[in-house]
Amino acid sequence: MLVASYNAFIVVISVLVAMLASFTALDMAGRVATSTGKVALVWLLGGGFAMGIGIWAMHFIGMLSMDLDMMMSYDARLTALSAGIAVCASIFALWLVCHGELPLPRLAGGAIVLGSGIVAMHYTGMAALMLSQGIVWNWGWVLISVIIALAASVAALWLAFKLREGHEGRVATLRVCASVVMGAAIAGMHYTGMMAAEFPAGSHSMDAGVNSNWLAMVVTVVTLAILGITLLVSMLDARMQARTSILASSLAEANRELAQLALHDNLTRLPNRILLEDRLEQAINKANRECSQFALMFMDLDGFKAVNDAFGHHIGDSLLISVTERMSEQMKGYYTLARLGGDEFVLLIEITEPNDAAAVADQLVKAVDRPFSISRYDLVVSLSIGIVVYPGDGEDERELMFNADAAMYHTKNNGRNGYTFFQPSMNILAQSQLQLNNDLWHALDNDELRLYYQPKFCAPHGPILGFEALLRWQHPRHGLLSPDCFLPMAEKTGMIVNIGNWVINEACRQLHQWHLQGHPEWSVAVNLSAMQFEQSNLVDTVKQALALHHIPAAQLTLEVTETTAMRNPDDSVRILTELTELGVKASIDDFGTGYSSLLYLKRLPASELKIDRAFVNELQHQSEDATIVSAIVALAQSLHLKVVAEGVETPEQQAFLTDLGCNTLQGYLLGRPLPPERIEEMDVFARAETDKPAELEC
Repeated sequence: MLVASYNAFIVVISVLVAMLASFTALDMAGRVATSTGKVALVWLLGGGFAMGIGIWAMHFIGMLSMDLDMMMSYDARLTALSAGIAVCASIFALWLVCHGELPLPRLAGGAIVLGSGIVAMHYTGMAALMLSQGIVWNWGWVLISVIIALAASVAALWLAFKLREGHEGRVATLRVCASVVMGAAIAGMHYTGMMAAEFPAGSHSMDAGVNSNWLAMVVTVVTLAILGITLLVSMLDARMQARTSILASSLAEANRELAQLALHDNLTRLPNRILLEDRLEQAINKANRECSQFALMFMDLDGFKAVNDAFGHHIGDSLLISVTERMSEQMKGYYTLARLGGDEFVLLIEITEPNDAAAVADQLVKAVDRPFSISRYDLVVSLSIGIVVYPGDGEDERELMFNADAAMYHTKNNGRNGYTFFQPSMNILAQSQLQLNNDLWHALDNDELRLYYQPKFCAPHGPILGFEALLRWQHPRHGLLSPDCFLPMAEKTGMIVNIGNWVINEACRQLHQWHLQGHPEWSVAVNLSAMQFEQSNLVDTVKQALALHHIPAAQLTLEVTETTAMRNPDDSVRILTELTELGVKASIDDFGTGYSSLLYLKRLPASELKIDRAFVNELQHQSEDATIVSAIVALAQSLHLKVVAEGVETPEQQAFLTDLGCNTLQGYLLGRPLPPERIEEMDVFARAETDKPAELEC
């Protein structure tokens, strides 16, 4: 027998190629497992081809390391066939490990197929060696090689399955270690198979076939090119996947944030109306399906507007957050606490009986009733709750919300700071308010709004200096309505801005008429709502009204409540400065009821203070109200402001206010609010015509 020797360098090269092929196999398994559709198929076929060629190359490089002191040649067809067997076996292995599970029977069957393929590839490649005499096989070593091939296949399939997902860190390290083990096993199977081959003495290579030197060059170049390109593509894909993963993670986070913003209140982070409606629909479906109950509570904070007006929006926002936290602390079980906007909250909660809802509502009322420490202030608000129970108090989301709102307003009308279960009779009032709200939208278009004018007198009894414009609504069914009946509604819906602009324009128009009738000294005062005062186009609106009706700016007075002026003091100073620069006069209305800072009051470009009627109503010489009024008058005089007292109803009040130094008086004693066509009917009108002395200096 011929004695074969092996080139150690080429042997090492073959082992390294086996390890590289094994790493390629593990990496491709990961690519196939994490891909879908046509992409997965491309990775499967491409990866199987690269892996198969790598394993085949290792075998032929190992055969080329064998030296028999002759130039060997190989049968091209058998060589190609062995490569095909290796590629097919590799594709099968990749396909097998990319299933969701790899139970023991499938692992064993796959190992038999893969091991048989490797064995077939090896011995087909050995058969491609063209010698004058055939190879004599040692069947013991052949059997050992088959066993090693099967064991290597089991290990390769199991490792590929376990390490198929992940590309970095611990998984990548494990793949390198696994590729070393798999490469060594494949090399061990090959060289065991080579030991099984014995070459008879006198054998020589046949001239036909592929020269070993040429085959070595082709195998080396092709193998390294295929494996190199495959791994390069895999690395680029891994980097792209990493970037895609980062982008996908960022996009998912952005989507979560957008969903949070779209479905939750920005201030309190509670669900908003959209999410509440969805939860309410789910609750109705569940209740119908399981014959269960749930309660819907409509909640509104009592006194929140006063806090907002007195201390500013930032304090109001902090208060809302604190209220939210305190209410959330009382909640247990499955519930949805949502904020609709402003100081309106809704609670959706599962119950077994109505008493459960009453217990929760009572806890919430008591929790909110305790003072809140915000900044340096101790703030007190209360909670009014309306409760509906499904089924029974409504059939759908809209009806439940409407009825809960009606019950809540019933709580407010009965003293606030409590809860009320809905009763069908409550709908009458709620529907009436809703209809009134709808009518208000058309009041301007239908020319239903009216201005009544209450005269303002130079103390003590005249002459008339001007009038305060007071809004009324001539409703087609309810008759003449006072502002208390519809202005809160207008403020809540935002209609107050358009109504306020109409008042400014109409008051200027009427004043122009009086001027044409021979009363050029008269002026008119108009009340500004908080929302109207904050409009960016307020100054332009006033300019246009003055220009349209040819009114001197000094004969228009804009009244702003103390609370509104102190809401955002810096903005108030800026707005009032812009108005007074036009020549318009500014008046601080209802003075004494708010929380004015004297520093800001000094900065406000106002020309007069109006004492709130609450102090005038109970005015007595020795009363606390008298002391307050005296202080207000003294303060105004020190700031060079005129003083207007409203609500004068008795001669005693008239005399006392005049003695204190009030410049202007207004009230039922001197003149009630009248429509413009009835102003000439006033008893003092004739006096105003004849009595035009130096008293006009008031």
